[in-house]
Amino acid sequence: MIFNIQPLNLLRALSIALELSAGGLSRHHWRTGMIAKRIAEELGLDDWQRQVLVYSALLHDLGAAARWDEREKLYEQKLGSEVYAHAERGYRLLKDSPQLGMLAEPIRHHHDKWDGTSPSGLAGVKIPLLSRIINLADRIDVQVKDKTWIFEQRPLILAEIEKLSGIDFDPELVRVVKDFSSQDSFWLDLTNQHYYDDFFNRIDEYSRMRFSIDDTLNIADIFSRIIDSTSRFTGRHSRSVAAIASFLAKAKGYSAEEVKTMQIAGLLHDLGKLSIPNDILEKPGQLTEFEFATIKQHPYYTYRILEKINGFSLIAEWAAYHHETLDGCGYPFGIREEHLRLGSRIVGVADIFVALTEHRPYRDSLSLSKVEEIMFGMAKNGKIDKAIVAELFASRNEAYALVDLASGLSK
Repeated sequence: MIFNIQPLNLLRALSIALELSAGGLSRHHWRTGMIAKRIAEELGLDDWQRQVLVYSALLHDLGAAARWDEREKLYEQKLGSEVYAHAERGYRLLKDSPQLGMLAEPIRHHHDKWDGTSPSGLAGVKIPLLSRIINLADRIDVQVKDKTWIFEQRPLILAEIEKLSGIDFDPELVRVVKDFSSQDSFWLDLTNQHYYDDFFNRIDEYSRMRFSIDDTLNIADIFSRIIDSTSRFTGRHSRSVAAIASFLAKAKGYSAEEVKTMQIAGLLHDLGKLSIPNDILEKPGQLTEFEFATIKQHPYYTYRILEKINGFSLIAEWAAYHHETLDGCGYPFGIREEHLRLGSRIVGVADIFVALTEHRPYRDSLSLSKVEEIMFGMAKNGKIDKAIVAELFASRNEAYALVDLASGLSK
């Protein structure tokens, strides 16, 4: 497998995960990027600035992705001063990344107010230009209602940003938006789902850089931290699964690059969990039928997001099929043994092993002997691959140490 990933293709897909919900997918980050790009064009920003701007817009709310209630308040414009907290979290997630560090500062200030009343104390042109653009683009998009004709909304949206010009928003940027907002096509593009592909194709020309496997691994690690912070019980779950899956892949003779690919799959296997409300993930009692159905949708979204990334077809399978079983009774696709690749079986075994050794809201962590009993029982009943389970427990102490290291806990 040769990694040569277009950054936009990767960020386009991962940005969807930031707005997953029990009701499906929205396109807030995409549309914010579209509006921001249009403002940048009118200002005459160069290709590099436009690239950083659009990439930042695609990830601008990543600091809120793990907090269900906060996301809902964001989109409903009900957050007060706490709105700055998620911008700071996003900054901290990205600031040390060799690949995405240039997005940290624009994201950090994307809610800063023009009048300087934000916690940063920055005002006017002291606020980074790209942050000012994202702030305005974000506010325009959250006002767009999908079930109302866009031309009924246009005067209301423009009146709102005009009212906040010089308070929340840069007056020059508001003027720019008002100038091009007379074009019907701008508003129709925002509500036309078929336009998105054309939009991303146009942005693709900004960048000639590509992500290597190590670049992709770094970004997957960032997203694993977002995923695992959805619950206090899974603070290092994805990184632990990645460690065990990589260990098993190496034992099975995978090449060095295949082992890294397995690590990426492990880090992203629960990406779809961002679609599950935090109160369900942390419920101490038995789940209702509806709650369990909500839980079961997460590997579906993991697959549908990852399959959109060129070159990720194998990773999508390895990551998303971790709840499939050899007897075809798993979910969400009901795939049987003959269609379940070794890589998917490895991630499935790793996920079960890590989950059983972790504290959960409904039980304490289990002893290694109990974990072994349960997993060999599952293998005997045709659920998981017996050979992989045997491989795991042949090196049980090393495997347990890997989880211990990843979790940062002393057992």
